[in-house]
Amino acid sequence: MKNVNSGFTLVELLIVVAIIGILGAIAWPYFQGHVVRARLTEVENAMATLGSAVASYYQDSEGSWPNCPGINQIRTSLGVGFGSVTRISQITVINGIITATVDNIDPMVNNKTLILTPNVTGDGSIRWVWGSSADFPMHLRPRS
Repeated sequence: MKNVNSGFTLVELLIVVAIIGILGAIAWPYFQGHVVRARLTEVENAMATLGSAVASYYQDSEGSWPNCPGINQIRTSLGVGFGSVTRISQITVINGIITATVDNIDPMVNNKTLILTPNVTGDGSIRWVWGSSADFPMHLRPRS
């Protein structure tokens, strides 16, 4: 009677492990990039919420922009709190321009600046334009 061994050989298992290792090494940087992008989205959403409050202030005050040099002034003047947003180290609203310094995201973007600038159109509506500091990585900049 013939004894049949079934299963994988050591070489076959090593090849599978090597393939999985190569795929992991390729996929990891993409995964990290998406993590950074998701964290930046939290900052962008907070700034967009603040943009709505700034636009309301502009409309209610018949064309004057709020000046809020810090989070406390934003909270008291515009009623927007940033208690749960931990990725912004500093945020200001000067002449309607919202400037935020990002933090706790990734060394590639920490201490860099995102800017949200209002553009008043002819009919009085406000269109927001995204900007960033010159050293902000190009592939992570928000799209207008």
